[in-house]
Amino acid sequence: MYQTLSERLHKIENNGYSQLLKNSLTGLEKESLRVDSEGHISQKPHPEVLGSALTNPWITTDYAESLLELITPPCNRAHHSLDFLLDVETFVYQRIRDELLWTSSMPCVIRGEEDIIIAQYGNSNAGKMKSVYRQGLAERYGKMMQVIAGIHFNYSVPVDFWPAFQEIEAETDKPLQRFINERYMGMTRNIQRYGWLIPYLFGTSPAICKTFLAGIPKPESMQIFNQNTCYEPWGTSLRMGDIGYTNRKEDKRGIKANYNTLGQYIKSLRYAINTPHEAYQKIGLKDGDKYLQLNTNILQIENEYYSSVRPKQVLKGFEKPTDALEQRGIQYVELRSVDINAFRPAGLTHQQLYFLELFMLFCLLQESPEIDPQEAREIDENQSLVAHKGRKPGLTLLRNKKEITLTEWAHQLFDEMLGVAQILNSIHKENCYINTINSQRELIDDADKTPSARVLKEIMEKDGSYYQFAKRKSEEHKAFFLQRKLDQETEIKMEKMAETSLQQQSQIEAQDKLDFDTFLEKYFAGEL
Repeated sequence: MYQTLSERLHKIENNGYSQLLKNSLTGLEKESLRVDSEGHISQKPHPEVLGSALTNPWITTDYAESLLELITPPCNRAHHSLDFLLDVETFVYQRIRDELLWTSSMPCVIRGEEDIIIAQYGNSNAGKMKSVYRQGLAERYGKMMQVIAGIHFNYSVPVDFWPAFQEIEAETDKPLQRFINERYMGMTRNIQRYGWLIPYLFGTSPAICKTFLAGIPKPESMQIFNQNTCYEPWGTSLRMGDIGYTNRKEDKRGIKANYNTLGQYIKSLRYAINTPHEAYQKIGLKDGDKYLQLNTNILQIENEYYSSVRPKQVLKGFEKPTDALEQRGIQYVELRSVDINAFRPAGLTHQQLYFLELFMLFCLLQESPEIDPQEAREIDENQSLVAHKGRKPGLTLLRNKKEITLTEWAHQLFDEMLGVAQILNSIHKENCYINTINSQRELIDDADKTPSARVLKEIMEKDGSYYQFAKRKSEEHKAFFLQRKLDQETEIKMEKMAETSLQQQSQIEAQDKLDFDTFLEKYFAGEL
Protein backbone atom coordinates (compact mmCIF):
# COMPACT_ATOMS: atom_id res chain seq x y z
CA MET A 1 0.00 0.00 0.00
CA TYR A 2 2.67 2.51 1.06
CA GLN A 3 4.95 1.09 -1.66
CA THR A 4 2.46 2.31 -4.28
CA LEU A 5 2.66 5.83 -2.86
CA SER A 6 6.46 5.77 -3.01
CA GLU A 7 6.39 4.57 -6.63
CA ARG A 8 3.92 7.28 -7.63
CA LEU A 9 6.00 10.02 -6.03
CA HIS A 10 9.09 8.67 -7.78
CA LYS A 11 7.35 8.73 -11.19
CA ILE A 12 5.97 12.24 -10.60
CA GLU A 13 9.45 13.55 -9.84
CA ASN A 14 11.30 11.60 -12.54
CA ASN A 15 8.87 12.71 -15.24
CA GLY A 16 9.13 16.36 -14.20
CA TYR A 17 5.48 16.57 -13.18
CA SER A 18 6.03 17.95 -9.67
CA GLN A 19 5.54 21.56 -10.79
CA LEU A 20 2.07 20.63 -12.05
CA LEU A 21 1.00 20.33 -8.40
CA LYS A 22 1.96 23.90 -7.63
CA ASN A 23 -1.41 25.51 -8.26
CA SER A 24 -3.70 23.35 -6.15
CA LEU A 25 -6.75 25.33 -5.06
CA THR A 26 -8.00 25.62 -1.49
CA GLY A 27 -11.01 27.35 0.02
CA LEU A 28 -12.36 27.75 3.53
CA GLU A 29 -15.84 27.90 5.05
CA LYS A 30 -16.03 28.99 8.69
CA GLU A 31 -19.15 28.96 10.83
CA SER A 32 -19.46 31.23 13.87
CA LEU A 33 -22.41 31.96 16.15
CA ARG A 34 -23.29 35.59 16.76
CA VAL A 35 -23.84 35.98 20.50
CA ASP A 36 -24.60 38.89 22.80
CA SER A 37 -22.14 40.21 25.37
CA GLU A 38 -23.18 37.47 27.82
CA GLY A 39 -22.72 34.61 25.37
CA HIS A 40 -26.41 34.06 24.64
CA ILE A 41 -27.26 33.24 21.03
CA SER A 42 -28.21 36.44 19.23
CA GLN A 43 -31.90 37.05 18.66
CA LYS A 44 -31.18 39.73 16.05
CA PRO A 45 -31.70 39.07 12.34
CA HIS A 46 -28.76 38.65 10.00
CA PRO A 47 -27.37 42.21 9.68
CA GLU A 48 -28.42 43.84 6.42
CA VAL A 49 -25.09 45.66 6.26
CA LEU A 50 -23.48 42.28 5.57
CA GLY A 51 -25.63 41.80 2.48
CA SER A 52 -28.05 39.05 1.55
CA ALA A 53 -27.51 35.65 3.15
CA LEU A 54 -29.06 34.18 0.00
CA THR A 55 -26.72 35.72 -2.56
CA ASN A 56 -23.55 37.05 -0.89
CA PRO A 57 -20.88 34.46 -1.83
CA TRP A 58 -18.59 35.45 1.07
CA ILE A 59 -20.96 36.09 3.99
CA THR A 60 -24.04 33.95 4.55
CA THR A 61 -25.72 31.95 7.31
CA ASP A 62 -25.75 28.23 8.00
CA TYR A 63 -28.56 26.66 10.04
CA ALA A 64 -29.60 29.55 12.25
CA GLU A 65 -30.14 33.24 11.62
CA SER A 66 -27.35 33.81 14.14
CA LEU A 67 -24.95 31.20 12.68
CA LEU A 68 -22.72 33.14 10.31
CA GLU A 69 -20.83 31.32 7.58
CA LEU A 70 -17.81 33.06 6.11
CA ILE A 71 -16.62 31.69 2.76
CA THR A 72 -13.46 32.27 0.76
CA PRO A 73 -13.13 31.80 -2.99
CA PRO A 74 -10.69 29.11 -4.19
CA CYS A 75 -7.13 30.35 -3.66
CA ASN A 76 -3.88 29.07 -5.17
CA ARG A 77 -2.22 28.71 -1.76
CA ALA A 78 -3.82 27.63 1.49
CA HIS A 79 -2.46 30.63 3.38
CA HIS A 80 -4.07 32.98 0.84
CA SER A 81 -7.47 31.55 1.77
CA LEU A 82 -6.70 32.27 5.43
CA ASP A 83 -5.75 35.85 4.55
CA PHE A 84 -9.09 36.28 2.77
CA LEU A 85 -10.94 34.76 5.73
CA LEU A 86 -9.25 37.23 8.08
CA ASP A 87 -10.37 40.11 5.88
CA VAL A 88 -13.97 38.89 5.73
CA GLU A 89 -14.14 38.44 9.48
CA THR A 90 -12.63 41.89 9.98
CA PHE A 91 -15.32 43.33 7.71
CA VAL A 92 -18.03 41.52 9.70
CA TYR A 93 -16.74 42.39 13.16
CA GLN A 94 -16.45 46.07 12.39
CA ARG A 95 -20.16 46.06 11.54
CA ILE A 96 -21.53 44.06 14.50
CA ARG A 97 -19.76 45.94 17.28
CA ASP A 98 -22.22 45.08 20.05
CA GLU A 99 -22.00 41.32 19.41
CA LEU A 100 -19.35 38.61 19.63
CA LEU A 101 -18.55 35.80 17.24
CA TRP A 102 -18.34 32.70 19.44
CA THR A 103 -14.83 31.41 19.01
CA SER A 104 -15.51 27.75 19.79
CA SER A 105 -17.25 24.94 17.93
CA MET A 106 -19.65 24.08 20.76
CA PRO A 107 -22.32 26.71 21.51
CA CYS A 108 -23.10 28.43 24.80
CA VAL A 109 -25.45 29.59 26.38
CA ILE A 110 -28.67 27.99 25.08
CA ARG A 111 -31.81 28.70 27.10
CA GLY A 112 -33.89 26.33 25.00
CA GLU A 113 -34.63 25.57 21.37
CA GLU A 114 -36.72 28.73 21.15
CA ASP A 115 -33.40 30.62 21.37
CA ILE A 116 -32.41 29.22 17.98
CA ILE A 117 -34.09 31.09 15.14
CA ILE A 118 -33.98 29.23 11.82
CA ALA A 119 -32.15 31.17 9.08
CA GLN A 120 -34.30 33.28 6.77
CA TYR A 121 -33.47 34.00 3.13
CA GLY A 122 -36.28 36.21 1.90
CA ASN A 123 -39.48 35.58 -0.02
CA SER A 124 -38.19 33.87 -3.15
CA ASN A 125 -38.80 30.18 -3.74
CA ALA A 126 -35.06 29.56 -3.40
CA GLY A 127 -35.02 31.37 -0.07
CA LYS A 128 -38.12 29.59 1.22
CA MET A 129 -36.65 26.23 0.28
CA LYS A 130 -33.51 26.88 2.33
CA SER A 131 -35.59 27.81 5.39
CA VAL A 132 -38.01 24.88 5.03
CA TYR A 133 -35.06 22.48 4.77
CA ARG A 134 -33.76 23.85 8.08
CA GLN A 135 -37.22 23.50 9.63
CA GLY A 136 -37.12 19.88 8.53
CA LEU A 137 -33.81 19.39 10.33
CA ALA A 138 -35.39 20.84 13.47
CA GLU A 139 -38.33 18.43 13.23
CA ARG A 140 -36.09 15.43 12.62
CA TYR A 141 -33.09 16.01 14.89
CA GLY A 142 -33.87 19.03 17.04
CA LYS A 143 -32.25 22.46 16.72
CA MET A 144 -29.53 22.06 19.32
CA MET A 145 -27.04 20.03 17.32
CA GLN A 146 -27.53 22.28 14.29
CA VAL A 147 -25.71 25.22 15.88
CA ILE A 148 -22.42 23.39 16.36
CA ALA A 149 -19.82 25.28 14.32
CA GLY A 150 -16.79 24.13 12.38
CA ILE A 151 -14.47 24.81 9.47
CA HIS A 152 -14.62 23.13 6.07
CA PHE A 153 -11.48 22.82 3.97
CA ASN A 154 -12.05 22.59 0.20
CA TYR A 155 -9.26 21.21 -1.98
CA SER A 156 -8.74 20.52 -5.67
CA VAL A 157 -5.74 19.32 -7.64
CA PRO A 158 -4.62 21.53 -10.56
CA VAL A 159 -6.40 20.54 -13.77
CA ASP A 160 -3.04 20.29 -15.58
CA PHE A 161 -1.88 17.55 -13.21
CA TRP A 162 -4.61 15.08 -14.14
CA PRO A 163 -3.45 14.11 -17.67
CA ALA A 164 0.10 13.63 -16.33
CA PHE A 165 -1.17 11.51 -13.43
CA GLN A 166 -3.28 9.47 -15.82
CA GLU A 167 -0.22 8.88 -17.98
CA ILE A 168 2.05 7.61 -15.19
CA GLU A 169 -0.78 5.37 -14.00
CA ALA A 170 -1.03 3.93 -17.54
CA GLU A 171 -4.79 4.54 -17.67
CA THR A 172 -5.00 6.75 -20.76
CA ASP A 173 -7.49 4.35 -22.34
CA LYS A 174 -10.32 5.75 -20.21
CA PRO A 175 -11.97 9.22 -20.36
CA LEU A 176 -10.08 11.76 -18.27
CA GLN A 177 -13.08 12.76 -16.13
CA ARG A 178 -13.71 9.13 -15.26
CA PHE A 179 -10.09 8.83 -14.11
CA ILE A 180 -10.48 12.04 -12.07
CA ASN A 181 -13.66 10.76 -10.44
CA GLU A 182 -12.04 7.45 -9.52
CA ARG A 183 -9.02 9.12 -7.93
CA TYR A 184 -11.06 11.71 -6.04
CA MET A 185 -13.28 8.93 -4.68
CA GLY A 186 -10.12 7.10 -3.61
CA MET A 187 -9.09 10.29 -1.87
CA THR A 188 -12.40 10.50 0.03
CA ARG A 189 -12.00 6.89 1.18
CA ASN A 190 -8.52 7.59 2.51
CA ILE A 191 -9.72 10.74 4.24
CA GLN A 192 -12.20 8.52 6.06
CA ARG A 193 -9.56 5.89 6.87
CA TYR A 194 -7.06 8.35 8.26
CA GLY A 195 -9.47 11.10 9.20
CA TRP A 196 -9.20 10.34 12.93
CA LEU A 197 -5.91 12.27 12.75
CA ILE A 198 -7.78 15.56 12.27
CA PRO A 199 -9.79 15.62 15.54
CA TYR A 200 -6.73 14.39 17.43
CA LEU A 201 -4.44 17.10 16.06
CA PHE A 202 -6.94 19.96 15.67
CA GLY A 203 -9.83 19.12 18.01
CA THR A 204 -10.66 21.92 20.46
CA SER A 205 -14.01 20.78 21.83
CA PRO A 206 -13.35 18.40 24.75
CA ALA A 207 -15.86 20.24 26.96
CA ILE A 208 -19.36 21.63 26.62
CA CYS A 209 -21.80 23.88 28.39
CA LYS A 210 -24.37 21.81 30.31
CA THR A 211 -27.15 23.69 28.53
CA PHE A 212 -26.19 21.87 25.32
CA LEU A 213 -27.20 18.53 26.83
CA ALA A 214 -30.84 19.52 27.27
CA GLY A 215 -32.72 16.47 26.07
CA ILE A 216 -29.54 14.59 25.10
CA PRO A 217 -28.27 11.74 27.31
CA LYS A 218 -24.79 12.41 28.69
CA PRO A 219 -22.25 9.86 27.41
CA GLU A 220 -21.14 7.57 30.23
CA SER A 221 -17.51 8.59 29.81
CA MET A 222 -18.34 12.30 30.17
CA GLN A 223 -17.63 13.83 33.55
CA ILE A 224 -19.13 16.84 35.32
CA PHE A 225 -16.58 19.54 36.11
CA ASN A 226 -19.01 21.87 37.84
CA GLN A 227 -22.61 23.05 37.57
CA ASN A 228 -21.90 24.65 34.19
CA THR A 229 -19.42 22.35 32.44
CA CYS A 230 -19.19 18.74 31.30
CA TYR A 231 -16.09 17.28 29.69
CA GLU A 232 -14.38 14.17 28.41
CA PRO A 233 -11.10 13.66 30.33
CA TRP A 234 -9.35 12.37 27.19
CA GLY A 235 -11.65 14.03 24.64
CA THR A 236 -10.51 15.91 21.56
CA SER A 237 -13.56 16.88 19.49
CA LEU A 238 -17.01 16.28 20.93
CA ARG A 239 -18.30 18.02 17.82
CA MET A 240 -17.21 14.91 15.88
CA GLY A 241 -18.44 12.52 18.58
CA ASP A 242 -21.74 10.94 19.48
CA ILE A 243 -23.36 14.18 20.67
CA GLY A 244 -22.57 15.98 17.42
CA TYR A 245 -24.78 16.15 14.33
CA THR A 246 -24.94 12.71 12.76
CA ASN A 247 -27.29 10.58 10.67
CA ARG A 248 -24.65 8.06 9.70
CA LYS A 249 -25.77 5.22 11.93
CA GLU A 250 -27.11 2.18 10.17
CA ASP A 251 -30.43 2.09 11.98
CA LYS A 252 -33.96 2.31 10.62
CA ARG A 253 -33.68 5.98 9.81
CA GLY A 254 -29.95 6.00 9.10
CA ILE A 255 -28.14 6.16 5.80
CA LYS A 256 -24.66 5.00 4.94
CA ALA A 257 -23.34 6.48 1.73
CA ASN A 258 -21.22 4.23 -0.48
CA TYR A 259 -17.87 5.81 -1.40
CA ASN A 260 -16.48 2.98 -3.50
CA THR A 261 -17.36 4.62 -6.81
CA LEU A 262 -18.96 7.91 -7.75
CA GLY A 263 -21.88 6.00 -9.26
CA GLN A 264 -22.47 4.08 -6.03
CA TYR A 265 -22.19 7.28 -3.99
CA ILE A 266 -24.80 9.00 -6.16
CA LYS A 267 -27.06 5.94 -6.08
CA SER A 268 -26.93 5.63 -2.28
CA LEU A 269 -27.83 9.30 -1.77
CA ARG A 270 -30.59 9.22 -4.39
CA TYR A 271 -32.10 6.19 -2.69
CA ALA A 272 -32.27 8.09 0.60
CA ILE A 273 -33.70 11.21 -1.03
CA ASN A 274 -36.44 9.25 -2.79
CA THR A 275 -37.39 6.67 -0.13
CA PRO A 276 -40.18 7.57 2.33
CA HIS A 277 -39.48 7.10 6.02
CA GLU A 278 -42.24 6.23 8.47
CA ALA A 279 -41.06 8.48 11.33
CA TYR A 280 -40.85 11.49 9.03
CA GLN A 281 -44.23 10.70 7.49
CA LYS A 282 -45.66 10.91 11.01
CA ILE A 283 -44.24 14.43 11.34
CA GLY A 284 -46.14 15.33 8.19
CA LEU A 285 -45.19 17.49 5.26
CA LYS A 286 -47.25 20.51 6.35
CA ASP A 287 -49.07 21.96 9.31
CA GLY A 288 -51.91 23.74 7.54
CA ASP A 289 -50.22 25.86 4.89
CA LYS A 290 -46.86 25.84 6.66
CA TYR A 291 -44.22 23.42 5.44
CA LEU A 292 -42.58 21.35 8.19
CA GLN A 293 -40.03 19.73 5.87
CA LEU A 294 -39.25 19.51 2.17
CA ASN A 295 -40.46 15.90 1.97
CA THR A 296 -40.92 12.88 4.23
CA ASN A 297 -38.07 10.81 2.82
CA ILE A 298 -34.96 9.47 4.61
CA LEU A 299 -33.10 12.60 3.48
CA GLN A 300 -34.79 15.81 2.35
CA ILE A 301 -31.82 16.73 0.13
CA GLU A 302 -28.22 15.55 -0.27
CA ASN A 303 -26.78 18.05 2.21
CA GLU A 304 -28.71 16.47 5.05
CA TYR A 305 -26.33 13.51 4.97
CA TYR A 306 -23.57 14.32 7.43
CA SER A 307 -20.09 13.06 6.67
CA SER A 308 -16.55 14.15 7.44
CA VAL A 309 -15.88 14.41 3.69
CA ARG A 310 -17.88 15.13 0.54
CA PRO A 311 -16.99 14.97 -3.17
CA LYS A 312 -18.32 18.19 -4.71
CA GLN A 313 -19.16 19.85 -8.03
CA VAL A 314 -20.14 23.52 -8.35
CA LEU A 315 -23.90 23.77 -8.90
CA LYS A 316 -25.58 25.58 -11.78
CA GLY A 317 -28.81 27.30 -10.86
CA PHE A 318 -31.22 24.94 -9.08
CA GLU A 319 -29.23 21.83 -9.95
CA LYS A 320 -29.22 19.00 -7.43
CA PRO A 321 -25.75 17.99 -6.13
CA THR A 322 -26.12 14.38 -7.31
CA ASP A 323 -27.13 15.57 -10.79
CA ALA A 324 -24.13 17.90 -10.96
CA LEU A 325 -21.77 15.07 -9.93
CA GLU A 326 -23.33 12.69 -12.44
CA GLN A 327 -23.16 15.16 -15.33
CA ARG A 328 -19.80 16.86 -14.75
CA GLY A 329 -17.97 14.69 -12.22
CA ILE A 330 -16.03 15.71 -9.13
CA GLN A 331 -14.44 19.17 -9.12
CA TYR A 332 -13.12 19.30 -5.54
CA VAL A 333 -13.28 17.53 -2.18
CA GLU A 334 -14.60 19.07 1.05
CA LEU A 335 -13.08 18.05 4.40
CA ARG A 336 -15.58 18.88 7.16
CA SER A 337 -13.97 17.66 10.39
CA VAL A 338 -11.95 20.70 11.51
CA ASP A 339 -12.87 22.32 14.84
CA ILE A 340 -12.59 26.07 15.25
CA ASN A 341 -9.22 26.78 16.86
CA ALA A 342 -10.23 28.82 19.91
CA PHE A 343 -6.66 30.02 20.39
CA ARG A 344 -6.47 31.92 17.09
CA PRO A 345 -8.66 34.79 15.86
CA ALA A 346 -9.29 33.22 12.44
CA GLY A 347 -9.98 29.82 14.00
CA LEU A 348 -7.10 28.26 12.06
CA THR A 349 -3.34 28.69 11.67
CA HIS A 350 -1.08 28.69 8.64
CA GLN A 351 0.61 25.57 9.98
CA GLN A 352 -2.72 23.76 10.27
CA LEU A 353 -3.52 24.71 6.69
CA TYR A 354 -0.19 23.43 5.42
CA PHE A 355 -0.89 20.12 7.14
CA LEU A 356 -4.41 19.89 5.68
CA GLU A 357 -3.08 20.59 2.18
CA LEU A 358 -0.43 17.92 2.68
CA PHE A 359 -2.95 15.47 4.15
CA MET A 360 -5.36 15.88 1.22
CA LEU A 361 -2.65 15.30 -1.39
CA PHE A 362 -1.33 12.31 0.56
CA CYS A 363 -4.85 10.83 0.60
CA LEU A 364 -5.08 11.32 -3.16
CA LEU A 365 -1.75 9.68 -4.01
CA GLN A 366 -1.99 6.88 -1.46
CA GLU A 367 -3.41 3.56 -2.62
CA SER A 368 -7.11 3.40 -1.71
CA PRO A 369 -8.90 0.04 -1.82
CA GLU A 370 -12.67 -0.06 -1.61
CA ILE A 371 -14.27 0.09 1.83
CA ASP A 372 -16.13 -3.06 2.86
CA PRO A 373 -18.73 -3.16 5.67
CA GLN A 374 -16.14 -4.30 8.21
CA GLU A 375 -13.83 -1.38 7.45
CA ALA A 376 -16.76 1.03 7.45
CA ARG A 377 -17.50 -0.02 11.02
CA GLU A 378 -13.83 0.40 11.93
CA ILE A 379 -13.83 3.92 10.47
CA ASP A 380 -16.85 4.94 12.55
CA GLU A 381 -15.43 3.33 15.68
CA ASN A 382 -12.04 5.01 15.24
CA GLN A 383 -13.61 8.43 14.76
CA SER A 384 -15.76 8.03 17.88
CA LEU A 385 -12.84 6.73 19.95
CA VAL A 386 -10.57 9.62 19.02
CA ALA A 387 -13.33 12.20 19.48
CA HIS A 388 -14.09 10.98 23.02
CA LYS A 389 -10.81 9.39 24.16
CA GLY A 390 -8.13 10.44 21.68
CA ARG A 391 -5.58 11.56 24.28
CA LYS A 392 -5.91 8.45 26.45
CA PRO A 393 -2.45 6.88 26.91
CA GLY A 394 -2.06 3.68 24.91
CA LEU A 395 -5.35 4.15 23.02
CA THR A 396 -5.73 1.49 20.31
CA LEU A 397 -7.61 1.85 17.04
CA LEU A 398 -8.74 -0.78 14.55
CA ARG A 399 -6.95 -1.34 11.24
CA ASN A 400 -7.81 -4.33 9.08
CA LYS A 401 -9.41 -6.15 12.05
CA LYS A 402 -6.28 -5.70 14.17
CA GLU A 403 -5.57 -3.30 16.99
CA ILE A 404 -2.84 -0.70 16.60
CA THR A 405 -1.98 2.14 18.95
CA LEU A 406 -2.89 5.61 17.81
CA THR A 407 0.70 6.77 18.27
CA GLU A 408 2.19 3.95 16.18
CA TRP A 409 -0.30 4.43 13.33
CA ALA A 410 0.13 8.22 13.38
CA HIS A 411 3.91 7.97 13.14
CA GLN A 412 3.61 5.51 10.26
CA LEU A 413 1.36 7.96 8.41
CA PHE A 414 3.72 10.87 9.08
CA ASP A 415 6.64 8.79 7.78
CA GLU A 416 4.75 8.20 4.53
CA MET A 417 3.67 11.84 4.25
CA LEU A 418 7.31 12.96 4.22
CA GLY A 419 7.67 12.14 0.54
CA VAL A 420 4.65 14.28 -0.32
CA ALA A 421 5.92 17.06 1.95
CA GLN A 422 9.31 17.03 0.22
CA ILE A 423 7.66 17.52 -3.18
CA LEU A 424 5.52 20.39 -1.88
CA ASN A 425 8.54 22.00 -0.20
CA SER A 426 10.47 21.73 -3.45
CA ILE A 427 7.86 23.22 -5.76
CA HIS A 428 7.07 26.09 -3.39
CA LYS A 429 10.71 26.60 -2.34
CA GLU A 430 9.71 26.55 1.34
CA ASN A 431 10.17 24.28 4.36
CA CYS A 432 6.65 24.69 5.73
CA TYR A 433 5.39 21.22 4.81
CA ILE A 434 8.20 19.28 6.48
CA ASN A 435 7.99 21.69 9.41
CA THR A 436 4.30 21.04 9.92
CA ILE A 437 4.89 17.27 10.05
CA ASN A 438 7.56 17.78 12.69
CA SER A 439 5.22 20.00 14.70
CA GLN A 440 2.34 17.54 14.51
CA ARG A 441 4.62 14.68 15.60
CA GLU A 442 5.15 16.55 18.86
CA LEU A 443 1.40 16.36 19.51
CA ILE A 444 1.46 12.61 18.96
CA ASP A 445 4.37 12.15 21.35
CA ASP A 446 2.92 14.49 23.97
CA ALA A 447 -0.88 14.65 24.10
CA ASP A 448 -0.70 17.51 26.60
CA LYS A 449 0.40 19.76 23.73
CA THR A 450 -2.75 19.15 21.70
CA PRO A 451 -5.27 22.01 21.42
CA SER A 452 -7.90 19.94 23.24
CA ALA A 453 -5.58 19.38 26.22
CA ARG A 454 -4.76 23.08 26.30
CA VAL A 455 -8.48 23.95 26.32
CA LEU A 456 -9.14 21.70 29.32
CA LYS A 457 -6.10 23.05 31.14
CA GLU A 458 -7.28 26.65 30.76
CA ILE A 459 -10.85 25.74 31.74
CA MET A 460 -9.74 23.99 34.92
CA GLU A 461 -6.82 26.15 35.97
CA LYS A 462 -7.74 29.60 34.69
CA ASP A 463 -11.37 30.16 33.73
CA GLY A 464 -13.38 27.73 35.84
CA SER A 465 -15.88 26.78 33.14
CA TYR A 466 -16.18 26.15 29.41
CA TYR A 467 -18.40 29.22 29.14
CA GLN A 468 -15.85 31.53 30.77
CA PHE A 469 -13.03 30.14 28.62
CA ALA A 470 -14.88 30.55 25.33
CA LYS A 471 -16.23 33.97 26.29
CA ARG A 472 -12.73 35.22 27.21
CA LYS A 473 -11.25 33.99 23.94
CA SER A 474 -14.16 35.48 21.96
CA GLU A 475 -13.59 38.87 23.57
CA GLU A 476 -9.85 38.66 22.84
CA HIS A 477 -10.54 37.91 19.20
CA LYS A 478 -13.09 40.68 18.95
CA ALA A 479 -10.44 43.14 20.14
CA PHE A 480 -8.05 41.77 17.51
CA PHE A 481 -10.51 42.29 14.66
CA LEU A 482 -11.68 45.72 15.80
CA GLN A 483 -8.13 47.08 15.75
CA ARG A 484 -7.28 45.38 12.44
CA LYS A 485 -7.28 47.63 9.35
CA LEU A 486 -8.61 46.63 5.96
CA ASP A 487 -6.99 48.27 2.97
CA GLN A 488 -9.36 50.59 1.14
CA GLU A 489 -9.66 48.41 -1.96
CA THR A 490 -10.69 45.34 0.05
CA GLU A 491 -13.21 47.27 2.13
CA ILE A 492 -14.82 48.79 -0.96
CA LYS A 493 -14.95 45.38 -2.65
CA MET A 494 -16.74 43.81 0.31
CA GLU A 495 -19.14 46.71 0.72
CA LYS A 496 -20.00 46.51 -2.97
CA MET A 497 -20.55 42.76 -2.76
CA ALA A 498 -22.94 43.25 0.17
CA GLU A 499 -24.90 45.90 -1.74
CA THR A 500 -24.97 43.86 -4.95
CA SER A 501 -26.19 40.76 -3.10
CA LEU A 502 -29.19 42.66 -1.72
CA GLN A 503 -30.05 43.81 -5.24
CA GLN A 504 -29.69 40.25 -6.52
CA GLN A 505 -32.06 38.94 -3.86
CA SER A 506 -34.66 41.54 -4.84
CA GLN A 507 -34.31 40.56 -8.50
CA ILE A 508 -34.73 36.86 -7.70
CA GLU A 509 -37.87 37.59 -5.68
CA ALA A 510 -39.30 39.76 -8.47
CA GLN A 511 -38.64 37.11 -11.12
CA ASP A 512 -40.37 34.22 -9.29
CA LYS A 513 -43.32 33.00 -11.36
CA LEU A 514 -44.06 29.64 -9.75
CA ASP A 515 -45.96 28.99 -6.54
CA PHE A 516 -43.81 27.23 -3.91
CA ASP A 517 -45.58 23.86 -4.22
CA THR A 518 -44.87 23.75 -7.96
CA PHE A 519 -41.34 24.99 -7.44
CA LEU A 520 -40.54 22.11 -5.07
CA GLU A 521 -42.16 19.59 -7.39
CA LYS A 522 -40.07 20.79 -10.32
CA TYR A 523 -36.89 20.96 -8.23
CA PHE A 524 -37.10 17.33 -7.13
CA ALA A 525 -38.00 16.30 -10.68
CA GLY A 526 -34.88 18.10 -11.95
CA GLU A 527 -36.97 20.38 -14.17
CA LEU A 528 -35.82 23.83 -13.01
